[in-house]
Amino acid sequence: MKRKKIIPIIAVLLVGVVLGFFIIRTDKTSIGSDSHEGAESNHEEGESGHMEGEQAEGEHTEGEGKIEISPEAALRAGIEIKTAGPAQMKVLLDLPGEISLNRNKVAHVVPRLSGVITEVRKNLGDQVKRGEVIAVIDSRELADAKSAYLAAGKRLELARATFEREKQLFEKKISPEQDFLASRQALAEAEIEFQTSRQKMLALGLSQADLEHLSERSSEVFTHYEIRSPFDGVVIQKEVAVGEAIKEDADIFVIADLSTVWGEFTVYANDLDVIKQGQKVTVRAKTLKLEAAGRVSYLGPLVGKQTRSAKARVDIPNPKGVWRPGLFVTAEVVQEEVPVPVAIPVDAIQTIEDRPVVFVHDGDHFEARTIELGRRDRQWAEVVSGLSPGEKYAARNSFALKAELGKGEAAHSH
Repeated sequence: MKRKKIIPIIAVLLVGVVLGFFIIRTDKTSIGSDSHEGAESNHEEGESGHMEGEQAEGEHTEGEGKIEISPEAALRAGIEIKTAGPAQMKVLLDLPGEISLNRNKVAHVVPRLSGVITEVRKNLGDQVKRGEVIAVIDSRELADAKSAYLAAGKRLELARATFEREKQLFEKKISPEQDFLASRQALAEAEIEFQTSRQKMLALGLSQADLEHLSERSSEVFTHYEIRSPFDGVVIQKEVAVGEAIKEDADIFVIADLSTVWGEFTVYANDLDVIKQGQKVTVRAKTLKLEAAGRVSYLGPLVGKQTRSAKARVDIPNPKGVWRPGLFVTAEVVQEEVPVPVAIPVDAIQTIEDRPVVFVHDGDHFEARTIELGRRDRQWAEVVSGLSPGEKYAARNSFALKAELGKGEAAHSH
């Protein structure tokens, strides 16, 4: 009896298990189908988004390298627009050199007589004027020369008076002719002696005014000797001190007129046919950013055995004293001028990704365009390709456009 009751119960349980299995499988299939459909939908959306992204990127590429900027903004940035066209390019030759003193305007001051220094009125680097006293010495030699000059003057006065008296006596036939002739000879000798003394005083540096003020009663004037500057200039060397005994040929001062200086340059043998006397050159000192125009005033006739080069000289005006002797400089010589069909200022060229670029102006925007360069000088660069005659470009302050282009590319990368 119990066995008959157990069998139906087992059958019911088996049916329940089978029904539950099919129900669960059906749910899983439904869930998997929904997931697949969602994935396909997401894939389609992804492809659509990718295509939209490609389209957006394509739009940026079309504007790549172009900068829209208003005329007012370009004016504020100092961007100058020019039209591409021909230019005369200069083929240059650079010569190394050095600034030196104008040796025609250098004076070595010597005292001309021996003595002892009592005053030194100028020091190294001081400006001096022509005739200005730069030192004073006490000289016995000068005293002797002044005494001889004054004595010769007195003898001349006496000889002249004697001659006038003898002349009158001879004319009145009171004195013999022999006395008259003797007085005339004595006068001539006195004049020679006086002129010799006078020339000696002038050779010592005394002026005619100094001679006129001489007095035998002033011993101070006799020994007092003033050394004066021969011209306007600067003291560049001083070799004297108070109390020092000096000889007549001592080199006590060197004075230079620096209003003009020389640029002395080395010209190698293969460049000698380029340099001509009177040729215009531009002298530059890169360290001080100095520049001056001059002419070749001298070209050496000899070529050095060791250096195989000659020397050229350029006269350089130096009113402000900025060209200092000893400064290393370069002389720029124009060998020839060559016409080119398209040239732009060197400042108009920018470098982007190691390529030369010029910003071409077209309506309301600028376009960064790669160009090929040819010859160039300090001012112009030849454009072989990439820019045609008549096209407008940013000739000045184009770095502002380069900076703006860099900002746009940085924003796009993000």
